[in-house]
Amino acid sequence: MKAARITHWIFTGLLSALLLMSASMYVFNHDEVSLQVAALGFPVWIIYPLAVMKVLGVLMILTKFKTWLTEWAYAGMVFNMLLAFGAHMAAGDGEQFGAVIAFVLVIGSFATWKSGWKAS
Repeated sequence: MKAARITHWIFTGLLSALLLMSASMYVFNHDEVSLQVAALGFPVWIIYPLAVMKVLGVLMILTKFKTWLTEWAYAGMVFNMLLAFGAHMAAGDGEQFGAVIAFVLVIGSFATWKSGWKAS
């Protein structure tokens, strides 16, 4: 089960880095991000709540404070990635591959956590 834990932390580390970089872009490069968000058809006010939720989600999957909260954090990440993929596909901007990579990382992190975390 050690391999499952190592794989889990690889997926989780990459996912956490991706989400934290995204959240920091939302905060520190707000002008450019707001143009992109508006081009996707979303309201600009959603940027800061998304940044906060991404940071909280990362904290939850890293600490695993409560199992049910961790599962909700993963669910929120899945919804976020699916909606990002759909928005980029609808906009036709060719930027949907970041969402695909993040989706794979979310599924990999969740699956390795659920399959091997409590067995060892």
